[in-house]
Amino acid sequence: MSAFFAVLFRDIRLATRAGGSAFLALAFFAAVATLVPLGVGSDLHLLARIAGGVLWVGAILAALLSLDRLFQPDFEDGSLDILALSPLPLEALSFAKIAAHWITTGLALTILSPLLGLLFGLLPEGYAPLVISLAIGTPAASAIGAIAAALTLSIRRGGLILPFIVLPLLAPVVIFGASAVTGAVEGLPNGALGLLAAFSFAVVLISPFVTAAALRLNLAG
Repeated sequence: MSAFFAVLFRDIRLATRAGGSAFLALAFFAAVATLVPLGVGSDLHLLARIAGGVLWVGAILAALLSLDRLFQPDFEDGSLDILALSPLPLEALSFAKIAAHWITTGLALTILSPLLGLLFGLLPEGYAPLVISLAIGTPAASAIGAIAAALTLSIRRGGLILPFIVLPLLAPVVIFGASAVTGAVEGLPNGALGLLAAFSFAVVLISPFVTAAALRLNLAG
């Protein structure tokens, strides 16, 4: 267990240090949320209607920025081979890296989202579903991203391929998350949050095992 937390805290420190991926993700998220209202115009009714979708797409794209750093640095410097030989199972290592990625990106984006919602004139009833949906759904982005990062680990410039693998798989997350916010704003009851929670739970549960299998495949090659 101490090895698990050592990997977790190490990855958190690396992501949050000056110039780390966490700050890059937050800056990208803020930039998207700032530029869209400038392009769409000052129609607050329109902005409030599209707020959920835009903020969800921005959060997912921001989370993708650092996915290629999940395993690549350790793979290149040989640390991943040492970790694979340690008593810590690759499944636990994968889960630690998924958790660290979510804490430094998904959780941070979730906390920032209400402030960015102000730029869209998001109605008060939309804030709780926005925060809850992001808190529930962003772990799925980290989990699916970890699988893709492990699969493309030994491919040269695999980071360019990674988004093409991840984005189609994250379509349900964006649809359910945005629907939860839009439904709350328009006063339409829907089960989007429940579907999002079920999808995210299943992905997070399966991801460490699939990621570990992909890592073994790449390390064996």
